[in-house]
Amino acid sequence: MSEQITRWAALAAVAGPVLMTVAWLGLGFVSPGYNLWGTLVAPYSPISQPISGLGLGQTGPYMNSAFVISGLLIVVGAYGAFERLPNLRFRHVLAPLLALPGLGSIIDGLFTFQSFLMHFAGFALALTTVATFPVTGFFLRRVPGWRGFGTALIAAGPATLVLAALYFATFTPTVQGIQTGVAGVTERVLVVEIESWYVALGWLAFRRPARASTYAFS
Repeated sequence: MSEQITRWAALAAVAGPVLMTVAWLGLGFVSPGYNLWGTLVAPYSPISQPISGLGLGQTGPYMNSAFVISGLLIVVGAYGAFERLPNLRFRHVLAPLLALPGLGSIIDGLFTFQSFLMHFAGFALALTTVATFPVTGFFLRRVPGWRGFGTALIAAGPATLVLAALYFATFTPTVQGIQTGVAGVTERVLVVEIESWYVALGWLAFRRPARASTYAFS
């Protein structure tokens, strides 16, 4: 794959999260509510209600399209970023691991909040970053020019775990539960935190020249 192609492919890791953020921000203002398991949930509140609620009702086609397209972009971006490091050992393992949240987003777009188990499975793939961020960071620390970002990724794992725990502590998976509390806020903080690392990875890979040397991990 040519350097120019991989360079622009890495930028997809920036475009995916940006698209997702713009989608839930914009649609959150216009959603009149939705029906969930036979109950009308209205009005829509980004403070208490999940992003996935926007995948139902009038905003459903737009939000679900954003889930799928954003997920595809994250998958492409993860592979593109690691292709910028052609001799990085284990890149063929690290890229698929970091692509898992993108796959999860695609699943969430295909299976709405009504299909709770499948939808939650997609969300769970995003939480694999609790482990994959530190693992990726460990290897990136050995790559010239990527040490600082690798160190930050190692710290991102525990940070993501704390935010995930906070989200689950505030989330009640019932129609009544999603209409009160602050789970909408804690979920959005978690999502933005995870996706910000993809933006940083994609941007750094886009800006920096591809490396040709082999990196040792001894």
